[in-house]
Amino acid sequence: MTIPGDPYDFPIEGPLLPGKTALMIIDMQRDFCAPSGYMHTRGGDLGPARATIPRITAVREACWKAGIEVIYTREGHRPNLSDLPRCKRMKTALAGAEIGSQGPLGRLLIRGEIGWDFIDELQPEEDEIVIDKAGTGSFHGTDLHHILNNKKIENLIITGVTTGVCVNSTVREAADRGYNVLVLEDCCAEPDQNTHNIAIQLLKVEGGYLSTISDSEKFLSAMCQVSSQMDKPNVKPSEMQR
Repeated sequence: MTIPGDPYDFPIEGPLLPGKTALMIIDMQRDFCAPSGYMHTRGGDLGPARATIPRITAVREACWKAGIEVIYTREGHRPNLSDLPRCKRMKTALAGAEIGSQGPLGRLLIRGEIGWDFIDELQPEEDEIVIDKAGTGSFHGTDLHHILNNKKIENLIITGVTTGVCVNSTVREAADRGYNVLVLEDCCAEPDQNTHNIAIQLLKVEGGYLSTISDSEKFLSAMCQVSSQMDKPNVKPSEMQR
C-alpha cells in the first residue's frame, strides 16, 4: 500500500509499513491556532489553521488505528529567555508580537504558559511523544532523530503549522537525514493562503527532492485499506500484503 502523491507516491521505495512510519503534528498550539495567542497578536488570520484541526484529528485517529506512531512538536522558550536569540526576539517585536511579552494567554511562546500548550482538540495522549523545541525545525536542538532511529522510523507524515516556517524547516531537516517525507497539504496552514501555496511548491522542487505532497482524503482512503486488512482474522500486521 502506498499513498498517492505529487510528484511521486509515498513512500518512494517499497510499501508503507505502519511500524516504520510516524505522523508528526507540528506546533498545533494555542499561540498559533487560538484567539489572543502569538499569531493572533501579530495580526495573522487564524482561519486557515483552525480549518486544519478536524482534518488532522481524522488523520491522527486513522494513524492510531493503523499502529502508526504519533509525535507532537511544541515551540517555546525558557521563561528567562536564555535560549532566545536576540535577533529572533527583535524580529518578532518588529512583527508586533515580541516573544516573552505578556498576552491574554500568558507570555507569548514561553514554556508553561497557556498559549504555549496544545489546543484542546489535539492534546497528546499520556504516553505519546512530545518534542519541545526552541527553534523552527523539529530536529534542531532536540532528540527527535535519536527517538526515530530508536523506533526504526523511516517514513514521516507531516502536518501542522506554519507551512512556510516550522513545517518547511522540519521537512528539510528530515530530508537531509534520509527520511521519506510526505506532507499533507490540507493539514498544514499559513495565515496567508498564497504563502502556503508557495511553501508547498518549494517542497516539490527538483522532482520532490525534499518531499512529496498529498492530502487527508487520499491518506484516509489508503488507511481504510490497512484497517480492513488488520480486521481480517488470523492476519498479523507484519504479514499484511500492502
